[in-house]
Amino acid sequence: MLTAYALESIKNAAKTAAAGMMKYYTGDHPGDVPGNLPDPYYWWEAGAMFGALIDYYYYTGDKQYVDVTTQAMLWQVGPEENYMPPNQSKTLGNDDQGFWGMAAMTAAETRFPNPPEDQPQWLALAQAVFNTQAPRWDNATCGGGLKWQIFSFNNGYNYKNTISNGCFFNLASRLAVYTGNQTYAEWAERAFDWVMAIGLGTSDYTFFDGTDDTQNCTSLNHIQWTYNSGVFMMGAAAMYKFTNGSETWKTRLEGIIRGTNVFFENNVMTEVACESNGKCNVDQRSFKAYLARWMAATIKLAPFTHDLLLPKLQASAMAAAQQCSGPNNACGLRWTMGAQFDGSLGVGEQMSAMEIFQSNLIDQVPDTVTNMTGGTSKGDYSAGTGASDDDSLHDYQDKITVADRAGAGILTGLVIIFTIGGAYWMVSS
Repeated sequence: MLTAYALESIKNAAKTAAAGMMKYYTGDHPGDVPGNLPDPYYWWEAGAMFGALIDYYYYTGDKQYVDVTTQAMLWQVGPEENYMPPNQSKTLGNDDQGFWGMAAMTAAETRFPNPPEDQPQWLALAQAVFNTQAPRWDNATCGGGLKWQIFSFNNGYNYKNTISNGCFFNLASRLAVYTGNQTYAEWAERAFDWVMAIGLGTSDYTFFDGTDDTQNCTSLNHIQWTYNSGVFMMGAAAMYKFTNGSETWKTRLEGIIRGTNVFFENNVMTEVACESNGKCNVDQRSFKAYLARWMAATIKLAPFTHDLLLPKLQASAMAAAQQCSGPNNACGLRWTMGAQFDGSLGVGEQMSAMEIFQSNLIDQVPDTVTNMTGGTSKGDYSAGTGASDDDSLHDYQDKITVADRAGAGILTGLVIIFTIGGAYWMVSS
């Protein structure tokens, strides 16, 4: 049990890191766009950042970022309220959309203040992301999987990457827990099984970056990133909870936790692919934030993991605190360097420090909620699909299940229409 002094110290460290992170955000300034970070940051990292601020509220109770987070989360929903804003179409990937959807899911799970009633609700937004991604499951190559990019005119359309499929798995498994609905769990199983079958996840639960579907996914990019292990860890923990502690998911979760050992030196987290050589790009400098986030969430979903994960969160937080020795207490990237500031500055560095600090408060906060245990966020099973409000959950499930079992592809014949720059792009599944 943390002493009152230790508790306050951790909250202050998270608060300082959060303030350093928000110095980079200008979306709430007059004339700027809520929910966007300035260059060189991509749209997805803004969604990840607001997910971190939702965590911040959950762990600390500090309300100072609630309004700016709510504004950003609602501003970026897009015309179909599914986190596909037209101005992001040139780079919009399934993983990008997934990070915003997972942030909305976290808001529902942690009882982040609900939006006004006339605005999209957190659970419905998470469901909308799932509902738009499920029809993109691509059986044409590699036996399934989600592509990285959503639109064929974008570079990377032929890449099926682990994080896109991991976000989908993570979101589906958490929706299963929150709603109690089996369909989400079936999709989670499908996504997990595909990643393992294609070799992006190995028998020792190493996760690689992705694969090219023009080669039927026979060639793999073997780079390992913290966030790939993390996204699958939390998803597996959610499936463990959904299945009432099944041995299958317990074994998988234990394997994923063991697989993360590659990212720790003396229990201190490190991005092994790029930290030591100084080649972490802007995106990669934020990845540790997500592993920290999902490790802590795993403890809540699967309490047996507590003693496996908390020592790593503690050691990493102490190391990160030493690295927050830059200008105005700015936090560096390489926590393994101790107090010798590494000179790396940015949103990712601040977010990673904030998440590792506040994750150490996991024993101090209440369990996340579901529809049956105090959740207040309103859902919409047809969100993001363009279906009428009269369409029931079971109708939608039948559309998915029948199409899939018939072997004709998911949601056969469905045409999704997106408004982009005043034109209509029609994507048939």
